[in-house]
Amino acid sequence: MDSRLDHMIARLTTQRRALERAAEEIRGLPGPVLEIGLGKGRTYSHLRKLFPERRIIAFDRDLHAPADAAPAGADLVLGDFRETLSALSGRAPAALAHADFGSEDRARDAAQAGWLAALIDGLMAPGGVVVSDRAMQSPRWTALTFDTPDWPYFLWRVN
Repeated sequence: MDSRLDHMIARLTTQRRALERAAEEIRGLPGPVLEIGLGKGRTYSHLRKLFPERRIIAFDRDLHAPADAAPAGADLVLGDFRETLSALSGRAPAALAHADFGSEDRARDAAQAGWLAALIDGLMAPGGVVVSDRAMQSPRWTALTFDTPDWPYFLWRVN
């Protein structure tokens, strides 16, 4: 039986592979990167490494990340995703959205994935990529093949 530490290592390793794959997929596509679920800022920090020249906008209900792992000013958007993502609609479409909102409550996560996918879809550029730790679906999205033997992670191309 794997330990909780083993599970965390598998999750973070898979997440890093997914983000690096997404970076390859959107090479040459203009637009910002959206980090939906800033948390402690670990993924945001990695996104800055992968995309040093792109604008990265991070969303979360509350700020839990240290100052050096969170964007400043208008690139940090706090509040309920239903309100904050809707407010971004109509601006420059995003090349990449990473949605990390999973918890140990699978039923809650599935319900959130249902409404969150529609909000994310409205912010995405054609050809963009959505990456998530939970299964989601949108009529414009096509699943990208991504081998995840250790932990489930999902990538979709926006058509």
